[in-house]
Amino acid sequence: MYSTVQFIHSYWAYVVLIVLLVASFNAIIGFASNKEYSATNFRIALFTLIVSHIQLLIGIVLYLTPANLARFDGGMGEVMRSSSLRLYLVEHPLMMIIALALITIGYSKHKKKLTSRPKFKVLAIFYTLGLLVVLTRIPWSTWF
Repeated sequence: MYSTVQFIHSYWAYVVLIVLLVASFNAIIGFASNKEYSATNFRIALFTLIVSHIQLLIGIVLYLTPANLARFDGGMGEVMRSSSLRLYLVEHPLMMIIALALITIGYSKHKKKLTSRPKFKVLAIFYTLGLLVVLTRIPWSTWF
């Protein structure tokens, strides 16, 4: 089960990264060019939110599998001493939750804005910050 969930989590991460890149660039371009906020922009922002939350749910399932929890056998001191264990068991999950919180806050705040430019601005700020947080804690060594 662990390898199946890990496979899904790893490949869904590509989808999340691509969609988050598209949403961030869409918001930045919309803000910079003073475009009108449309239904397509709303769908891009919403799809990014949904895809990201699905990744979180897959990640939680992966984190709570017995094979993953067995890596805590040496205690938290052992986890914190090992850079690899610390990345997978502490840093990656925590930073991804922070990134998802930024994305969710951006989506929620943008809905309250009444005009296009502030909508794009909020999305550009929060989605780009979320993207940067994601990029800092992706375990790049296992991706390639």
